[in-house]
Amino acid sequence: MRKTIVVAGGAGFIPSHVCQRLVEEGNDVICVDNLITGSKNNIESYVQQKKLVFIQKDITDNDVATVLPEKIDEIYHLASPASVTYIMEHPVASATVNSVGTKNLLDVARKRGAKLLFASSSEAYGDPKEHPQKESYWGNVNSVGMRSGYDEGKRFGEALCMAYSRELGVDVKIIRIFNTYGPNSSPQDSRVIPAFVTAALQNKPIPVHGDGSQTRSFCYVTDMADGMVRMMESNQTGPINLGNPDEFRVVDVAKKIIELTRSTSQIANVARPPDDPSVRKPDITKAKELLGWEPKVSLDEGLPLTIAYFRGILAGNE
Repeated sequence: MRKTIVVAGGAGFIPSHVCQRLVEEGNDVICVDNLITGSKNNIESYVQQKKLVFIQKDITDNDVATVLPEKIDEIYHLASPASVTYIMEHPVASATVNSVGTKNLLDVARKRGAKLLFASSSEAYGDPKEHPQKESYWGNVNSVGMRSGYDEGKRFGEALCMAYSRELGVDVKIIRIFNTYGPNSSPQDSRVIPAFVTAALQNKPIPVHGDGSQTRSFCYVTDMADGMVRMMESNQTGPINLGNPDEFRVVDVAKKIIELTRSTSQIANVARPPDDPSVRKPDITKAKELLGWEPKVSLDEGLPLTIAYFRGILAGNE
């Protein structure tokens, strides 16, 4: 059935892949993005083909409902910066897009009778004392720390979604995204894989926080987009973790990228940012059982595709 679907933040890294999936399924897709961290290049081909409508708008604006159609079936709330550097340098924007922006979209969903999926984050678990992280874990977050605008913004967004669900009957769905990588991410993104790949391709030092013994789990972007769509199409409320449970030390990822790019880069150990999690690994039992979802693309398969993408981007910038 053809649906009218709004993707907030749709020009961003992961959301642009969601837009592609929804367009290819034959839906009417409206991308709303303020382009602060997103890039219209990620969706431009669909705009040119008139398969997608692009609206440049900030979802924290109180009049955001006026630019959206009266008939909406689904809203993917994926509008939020995620790069560690950005969220620490812009804590107000990180907090408000997940609080004010979430409220604005929930009001639209309530008035239009639409379903809303809220993309929360593994950052809701903070620096976890439980490993791997299950959805039942309440987390270990520094509410006044350098990352709290983002971390607590996501936690409040979850709380607001559940408040609208319980009191106003809005059909909400909450996912918690773990580290994701792949094409359409920005060379300026300071997250592990974009930062390491762009440095390696330019034979620059690779900035590894601390000794690199902290762990992360990396999910390829098409797997993540598939999980989001499955969640929206399910009867689940969540929260449900979406991520790849394969766990790697950050320093080992750096070494792997140096090898794959045949780079002359050296690892440069730098200070770890405040509240940097020591471990991160999702328990995806719920996603498997309730959504029939699990990642298909391994890191060994996804990294070469990501490197090829960034190689093309950097060549185009020369």
